[in-house]
Amino acid sequence: MSIQLAVNNFKGLIESSIIEGGNKAKTAIIRSSKPILNIHEAVKIQLVLSGVNKELIFPPLSKRKPELKLAGGLKQKDQDVCVAPNYTNHQSEMLTIGLLKGTMDKYGEEYTKRTLTINVRSQISSIQKNFDTLYERTISEAQNLHDRCPEMVLGEVYLIAVPEYNDKEFGNNKCVFKRISPKIVEKYIKSFQAITNRTELDKFFYQYEATCLLIVDFSRKVPKIYHSTSELIADGLLPEDTSVKYEGLEWSNFSKKLLKIYSERFGTGILS
Repeated sequence: MSIQLAVNNFKGLIESSIIEGGNKAKTAIIRSSKPILNIHEAVKIQLVLSGVNKELIFPPLSKRKPELKLAGGLKQKDQDVCVAPNYTNHQSEMLTIGLLKGTMDKYGEEYTKRTLTINVRSQISSIQKNFDTLYERTISEAQNLHDRCPEMVLGEVYLIAVPEYNDKEFGNNKCVFKRISPKIVEKYIKSFQAITNRTELDKFFYQYEATCLLIVDFSRKVPKIYHSTSELIADGLLPEDTSVKYEGLEWSNFSKKLLKIYSERFGTGILS
């Protein structure tokens, strides 16, 4: 599945639910994960096209189970997309420190730290209002896993709808969009640039090795995915005098960046 087809499907599921059942149906479709699973699938396909062995991907292509429930320093959590190492067998171990003391980890630290892990999230309304909570949650996921396994290679794909859906119209069974300030888009880009490209293993646990801030205009019949700073400026989504650069957060090179860092840390051929 291409990323374009993924966002097309995402739009179709969200908007058909709003038109048919209003806010209640929109909430239900989001809780079902059906829209975001399209982005999961695009991530998996991009990994395969970048050289990853599809048999090492969890959940497998076109499946939503099984997920790998990996343990970090504070919690165990089912991960959205993982690529397991092809030469390391998982070995269960009892965790002995921190909040997870006394908890059985099915996979063990050696297997966990060699598992490439990617989170996938989305925000389609209340982009500004919910920023702090969602950004802190994004940071905490990386912090948790890096705290236990500093060598882990982590990725994040975060989709935002710009312009955003007007949540006040969901109850009226309407898909209406409202523009947000270019300064908010600028804030998102700055914030995700600040948590990407982690290279030092002994600090910056809150950072990811690579992130993709997937900026999509769903107000068009065919959703538009943005790929460059100049595109965002041209459509009025960034101030003309902006100093931020979107490059480095675009979709096209996301998997390649992750895999390059992975091979530098653990060697080549482990995920193929």
